[in-house]
Amino acid sequence: LEKLKRTALEPLKEEMKRYEGLFILNTAGREEGKDTLDKISTEISAAGGKVETVQKMDRKHFARVADKKHNAGYYANVIFSGTPAIISQLNTKFSLNEEVFRVMFTESPEPKPAAK
Repeated sequence: LEKLKRTALEPLKEEMKRYEGLFILNTAGREEGKDTLDKISTEISAAGGKVETVQKMDRKHFARVADKKHNAGYYANVIFSGTPAIISQLNTKFSLNEEVFRVMFTESPEPKPAAK
């Protein structure tokens, strides 16, 4: 009973989860988005996340073109850990950023240790 009272009064601490963010960057006039990826990492850190890896992918043409100005984008994958609350913050922040064409966050499984 004492443990139940103590846990009910303590503030909830959200558990850190591992997330994977797939970013499609607007590459109009630029080949690579290194400075944009640095800004993305900074935004994630400022929101309380911890960036683990940034994987740069290639520039790919879209299968379905939304408008004639954007027919391709530079893809990047960012793996980070953070609380579930920061995902909505980051979605809002990146939807307002003109350099980010699309973004999608998913939960990422923990990496499996290498077999010996």
